[in-house]
Amino acid sequence: MSYQIDYAYTCHMGKVRANNEDNFWCCGTQLPAENQGIEGVHSGKISQCRLPALAVFDGMGGESCGEIAAYLAAEEFGKYYGKNKKYIRRSAAKFIQEACLNMNEAVERYSLDNRVGCMGTTMALTIFAPEAVYACNLGDSRIYQSYDGQFRQISKDHVLGDRMFGKAPLTQYLGMTEEDLALEPWVAAAEYLPKSRYLMCSDGMTDMLSDGEIADILTREIPVDETVGILLERTLIKGGKDNVTIVLCEITEQENKNPVMTWLDNFKKDKHEGDV
Repeated sequence: MSYQIDYAYTCHMGKVRANNEDNFWCCGTQLPAENQGIEGVHSGKISQCRLPALAVFDGMGGESCGEIAAYLAAEEFGKYYGKNKKYIRRSAAKFIQEACLNMNEAVERYSLDNRVGCMGTTMALTIFAPEAVYACNLGDSRIYQSYDGQFRQISKDHVLGDRMFGKAPLTQYLGMTEEDLALEPWVAAAEYLPKSRYLMCSDGMTDMLSDGEIADILTREIPVDETVGILLERTLIKGGKDNVTIVLCEITEQENKNPVMTWLDNFKKDKHEGDV
């Protein structure tokens, strides 16, 4: 069985912040370091055979350091993915671990070179490997899964204590130095289920909407781009106190065709993208 991944994404500054410290990486698309988000909701489709990846980054740090951290992580992931994408077929978990180390090093190096004391970014990542869907996160950017009316969080909140009295400090993020705790990405795998959905989002959304509100919207039988639009609209209505990045994808069955032609199509697309 082959699958198609329908995806949609948006990135909004929110209603309070004067700058945008969020970024994303969606099948090769990301934002520059200095940006004001994107207009509307963007969407696309890609074959699971091409091993697509989608991610959300939420930067943190004074002045412009947050957006730089998120940008560097997205940029480094794109470079690593472009050079090592083929290894997802052998071991997606190892690929993810190595990608996280590379992203962490890129942010840490910038921080040390520029003498920035507090700088980092969260990450929520989904990769579609041949045998399973892999989800990985660092920090409090979340990944949710919905299927057949069921809804659950499959990421882990890397926070110290609870959120009863404001934002709890993060225990994991990209940009950790050797003096900090060891980098330990949370990785989970799930089987391919047609019509299952994976939602990645920054805390700009989850701080405004409860899990119940998110589940009510995510489990509706409407296209992914409309779903993202509703999630963003509800977040802004609730206050939009932070930058908001939302990436949603849905697995659908793909019409089977001659396997040789499928291989040739994927080979041409990967070659065009610079894969080896």
